[in-house]
Amino acid sequence: MRAIIPVAGVGSRLRPRTYTVPKVLLNVGGKPIIGHILDRVIENGFDEATIIVGYLGEKIKEYILRNYSIKVDFVEQEERLGLGHAIYLARHTISRDPILIILGDTVFDVDLKALMTTDCSVLGVKEVEDPRRFGVAEIDHGYITKLMEKPDQPKSKLALVGIYFVKNPQILVECLRDEIKGNIRTRGEFQLTDALQMMIDRGERMKTFPIDGWFDCGKPETLLETNRHLLDQRSIVLAKPSVVVQPPVFISEKAQYAIPLSVPMQRSRMMRLLKMPSSGIPS
Repeated sequence: MRAIIPVAGVGSRLRPRTYTVPKVLLNVGGKPIIGHILDRVIENGFDEATIIVGYLGEKIKEYILRNYSIKVDFVEQEERLGLGHAIYLARHTISRDPILIILGDTVFDVDLKALMTTDCSVLGVKEVEDPRRFGVAEIDHGYITKLMEKPDQPKSKLALVGIYFVKNPQILVECLRDEIKGNIRTRGEFQLTDALQMMIDRGERMKTFPIDGWFDCGKPETLLETNRHLLDQRSIVLAKPSVVVQPPVFISEKAQYAIPLSVPMQRSRMMRLLKMPSSGIPS
């Protein structure tokens, strides 16, 4: 089964860090964001991935090829014309088998196998107080009736969190093609949300799947919250003499501890560096 992960964005809200590092390579909980995503995808039985790259894409390719053996197709999105446009560019990697689309700024803790046992497409959602910066789902009798991208006056608090299990991806490809050929844009971009709504209008059934373990990495404050959560989960502090560590922290097993110098030893080292006699420094 194939996972599609779009990571072409510039990450402007995370500048200045993203001037030289793509957003998905920023570390949270001791590992790049894309590493957390791929680990969970592989754990759940996916053996193929499509990574849609753009800004600083070579660095993303290098990281994935160096650290993962999963079969990967890289697709370049030169113009960032929206998420729908990104998925359409990857259409040659999509077969008739179901696909999982996961946004590259999302770290999640969810049983993907449970999500994929339904008889129709499933979109991950979380109830939020202000869903205006998300896609929003409206439901009736368990099925999605309406999807809107960043509505000014949302009628639902169910925000799309960036995890989409699409049962019939060829219908999605057809809807994306019609969207792009018809130049159907929302907020200036070709939206995946609009293509999914087209699928619903054509009779495709979709359900929501509540996802509590969803952690946004798209803004500095949410990135820090996600980092804190992951460290709380996996914080490991190895006791070392003369070392005080205040958890939660992540310390690599390869990290080396330096024994701190006593005050006289520090002063002696300073004298050697300054090439001065010890009496030259007042006590």
